[in-house]
Amino acid sequence: MEANLRWVAVTAVAPVAWGANYYVTHAFLPTDRPLTGAALRALPAGLLLLALRRQRPRGAWWWRSAVLGLLNMSVFFVLVYIASQLLPTSVASTVMAVSPLTMMLVAWPLMSERPQATHLACAAVGLAGVCLMLLTGTRAVSVPGVLASAAAMLVSSFGHLLAKKWSADVDVLASTAWQLTAGGLFLLLAAAAVEGPPPALTTPTVLAFGYVALIATALAFVAWFTGLRHLPAGTVGLTGLLNPVTGVLLGTTVAGETLDARQLCGLALVLTAVVMGRPRRAVPHDSGRTPRRPKAGGCPARPSPARPSP
Repeated sequence: MEANLRWVAVTAVAPVAWGANYYVTHAFLPTDRPLTGAALRALPAGLLLLALRRQRPRGAWWWRSAVLGLLNMSVFFVLVYIASQLLPTSVASTVMAVSPLTMMLVAWPLMSERPQATHLACAAVGLAGVCLMLLTGTRAVSVPGVLASAAAMLVSSFGHLLAKKWSADVDVLASTAWQLTAGGLFLLLAAAAVEGPPPALTTPTVLAFGYVALIATALAFVAWFTGLRHLPAGTVGLTGLLNPVTGVLLGTTVAGETLDARQLCGLALVLTAVVMGRPRRAVPHDSGRTPRRPKAGGCPARPSPARPSP
C-alpha cells in the first residue's frame, strides 16, 4: 500500500504540471504558432532526456517510437496548444477531467481491462457535467477550442495506454526520450513547412517555453509513464484529476476567470463522476480450502495437497 501511494505521488507530478501548462501557454506563448510552439516543447525535452540516458532504440522500438511520438507528442501537443489559446484555462482543463474515465473505456479493447457498470454510469455523469460547464456559461465558448481539447483527450488516452502496453521491458527514461525526440522532429518539419521561421522571442516567452519543455514535458512525462508501469490504468487516470483542479485554481485565482453557478455545478458533476468511478480495491479471496467433513462412522478425510498457484 505504501509503495502504491509512493507511485501515485510520483504520477501526480504530471497532471499538476499539465494543469499549470494551460495557463502558461494561454498567457505567455504566441497565439498563431501552434506547430512551432509544440515543437519547442517536445524537441528540447527529448534531447535533454537523451543526454541523460544515452540509449538508441532497438528492434521494434524504431517504429514504435515514431508511432507513440506522433500520438503522444506531435498530435497531442498541437491540440493542447490550440485548446489553451482558444479556451479559458478553467474550461480547457475541465474538458480533460473526463480523461480518467476515457482511459478506462479505451483500456477495455486495448488492455483487456473491462470497465464495470459503475464506470459507464460515471462516464455519463461526467459527460453531463462537461456539457453543463461548456454550454451554460455567461460567455460563449469556442467550439474549435472544445473540439481540440476533446480530441487531445482521446488521442492521449489511446497513446498513453499503447505506451503502457509496449514499454514494459524498456527503460522509462529512454522510451520517453525517444517519443519526445521523434515527435519533436515531426513537429519541426511541419512547422518549417507551414509556419516558416520561428518568431522573435521575448524573455517572458523564453522562460515560459523553459517551463513547458522542462517541467510540463520532460519531468511530467517521465513521471506519468513511470506511474503507468507501476499502477493500473484506472488509478493513473484518476490521478489525472489533478489536471483540471490545477487548471481551475490557476484560472480563477491568477488569470481572473469567473465561473457562474451552473458552471460550478457542472464542474462538481465532473469531479463527482471521476471520484465515484475510481477503481475499488479487490477483496482478496480466501486461499485456504474448506476442510472436508468426516464421513459418517469413519475417520476424517485426508485433505488433498495444496496445488501451487499458477
